[in-house]
Amino acid sequence: MKTEKVIAHIVDWLSGYAKKSGTKGFVIGISGGIDSAITSTLAAKTGLKVLCLEMPIHQDQTQVQRAENHIHFLKSKFNNVSSIKTDLTPVFDEFTRSTKTKNETELEKLALANTRSRLRMTTLYYYAQLNQSLVLGTGNKIEDFGVGFFTKYGDGGVDLSPIADLTKTEVYEIGKQLGVINEILIAPPTDGLFGDERTDEQQIGATYPELEWAMQLIENNDTVDKTKFSKREAEVFEIFSRLNRINQHKMNPIPVCVIPDELR
Repeated sequence: MKTEKVIAHIVDWLSGYAKKSGTKGFVIGISGGIDSAITSTLAAKTGLKVLCLEMPIHQDQTQVQRAENHIHFLKSKFNNVSSIKTDLTPVFDEFTRSTKTKNETELEKLALANTRSRLRMTTLYYYAQLNQSLVLGTGNKIEDFGVGFFTKYGDGGVDLSPIADLTKTEVYEIGKQLGVINEILIAPPTDGLFGDERTDEQQIGATYPELEWAMQLIENNDTVDKTKFSKREAEVFEIFSRLNRINQHKMNPIPVCVIPDELR
């Protein structure tokens, strides 16, 4: 990958989109992970206003610290970057009390994890409207179009997605080129929705490089000969295929019931 040219292309794309839309800049949630780190850095390079939001909800302290350190890094390099910390823990706790959710079953835990993401989406759009700005998505190609590893109308609810055509491996290449702080570059990827340090790999059952292998295999072949797979390759291919299948509702437009002309 021509890393420097890709960076320039994304920065130009962001600048052009903002200009065409008549907005003043960007709002982005900072998680302490690599995706939000490079997306916010790319946005900062446009010279337009960038508002970084920290939105902890019973957050693991290491994630909070990485997010704060990244924002400090951005502010030290770009004078167009500002930040706000909005603790959503009380809002989340009130939601669980109001819904009487006990957080005991796996379904309850997953529903609450997705609720965290949706509360953050609401907060991002609140500040975006106040600042006449666009909400930036931080999903990469594997998450957004491979396995659907995002929350519908949560971190999937954005105005534009600057890095959604980059694999996770390419995201790290961009991060190194941009000088993203090392603690983020070496941190295991995590969605941070469960209040602990469980990783994406633990949740998905495969690493991002493994998922990239499966996605590329499908993209480059009309048919895939599974008989040639090793035991692990077969496992990964099944994980990718299953997640891609069940998460199509996230990746495709909302189904619309079209009324036939003869019924009008």
